[in-house]
Amino acid sequence: MYTNVLKQPVQLGLKENWRQFTLLVIINAFVGGMIGMERTIFPQFAHQRFGVESHSAILSFITAFGLTKAIANYYTGRLANKYGRRNLLLFGWYIALIVPFILIFANSWYFVIAANVLLGVSQGLTWSSTVVMKMDLVGKKDRGFAMGINEFAGYLSVGLVAFLTGYIATNYGITPYPFYVGIILSFLGLILTAVWVKDTRDFVQHEMIIQRDAQELGNVFLDTTFHHKTLSSVTQAGLVNNLNDGMTWGLLPILLLSFNFSPSDLALITATYPVVWGVGQLFTGKMGDQFSKKKLLFWGMLLQALAILILPFTHVFWGMMVLSVFLGLGTAMVYPTFLSTIAGVVPSKQRAEAVGTFRLWRDLGYAFGAVLSGITADVFGIEYAIILIGAITLVSALIIQFRMPRD
Repeated sequence: MYTNVLKQPVQLGLKENWRQFTLLVIINAFVGGMIGMERTIFPQFAHQRFGVESHSAILSFITAFGLTKAIANYYTGRLANKYGRRNLLLFGWYIALIVPFILIFANSWYFVIAANVLLGVSQGLTWSSTVVMKMDLVGKKDRGFAMGINEFAGYLSVGLVAFLTGYIATNYGITPYPFYVGIILSFLGLILTAVWVKDTRDFVQHEMIIQRDAQELGNVFLDTTFHHKTLSSVTQAGLVNNLNDGMTWGLLPILLLSFNFSPSDLALITATYPVVWGVGQLFTGKMGDQFSKKKLLFWGMLLQALAILILPFTHVFWGMMVLSVFLGLGTAMVYPTFLSTIAGVVPSKQRAEAVGTFRLWRDLGYAFGAVLSGITADVFGIEYAIILIGAITLVSALIIQFRMPRD
C-alpha cells in the first residue's frame, strides 16, 4: 500500500473514499446551480432590464461564458499537478462569489457580459477540479459510474435551480431575487471547500505505482485534439454537444415565447432537459463501465440530433416536453462517457491535462453555438438556426461511428 508524506494510507476506490467523494458531489451540485441561476431567465432579463432585442446580442453572454470557461478548463488541467486541485477549486469559488452581485447591480449589458466572463472562469476552475479529483479518488474500475454521479449532481442542479429562478422571476420579478440563489450557492461551495476538501495529488502517484498506465502521449494537446482517433473523436463530439446546448440555452426560451407558451410552461420545458440529463447520468455512467463506450456516444449524439431537428415543428406543450426528455437522455448517454473514455486511454500523470484539453474544446462549443445560432437566427430565423445545429449534431454522431475505434 502506498503511503504519502503524512503517513496516511492511500487507497483507490469509490467505497474507500466515499466521504471525500460525497463532499465533492455536493460541491459540484453548487457549481451546476451557478449556471442554472441564469438558464431560464436571461432572455427576459436582457429584454426587460436592458432592452436587448437581437438574438446574437442576447447570446453574447453565452459566448463570453463559453470562451472563458474553455480557457479556464485548459489551464486548470495544465496547472492541477503544479498548484493542487483544491487550491484551484478554492480560487474558483472566490470568483463565483462576485458574479451574482454584478448581475444585481449591473446598469448596462456590458456588466452582464463581464459577469459571465467571471462565471466562465469560475466554472472552469471549479467543475474541472471536482471532475479530476473524483477521477483521482476512484481508480479505473468505477470511473464511469463516478463521472455519472458527478455530472448527475451538476446538471440536476442546473435544472432544479433553473426552475427555481424561473419561478422566483415569475412571482417576484426578474431581478434581484433570482440572483440571491447564486449568492447562497457560491458561499456554501466556498465554505465546504475551505473546511473539508483535501487535495488528491497523492492518489495520482499511488495509481502510477500500482497500475499499468496507458502509453504516454507525445503531445497531449495535439493528440487529444487531432491525432489520437479515440481522443479526437470524443473531443469533437464534446464540442458539438455543447454547441447544441449553447443553442438550446439561448434560443429555446425565445422559440417557446414565440409559440406563446406561458412563463411557467417555459420554465418547466427548459428545466426538464437538464434534469433528465442529470438524473440519467446515474445510469449511463455505470453503463459506460459495462458496455461499449463507442455505442453510447453514437446513439447519444444521434438522439440529440433527432430531438433538435424536430423542435421547430412542435407547437404543443407535451410535444416539447417529450423532445426535452429525449434531448436530456441523449446528452446523459454521452456526457459521463466522454470523461471515462478519456481517462481510460490516457496515462494517469497526463490525465488532468487531457481532460483540460477536452473540456477546452467542449466548452468552446458554447461560444461557437451561441455565435452560429445567434447569427443564423437573426438572418434566417430561429427555426433555421435550430435545424442547422441539429444537422451538425447528426454529422458528429457519424464521425463517432466511422472514426472512433471499437472498444
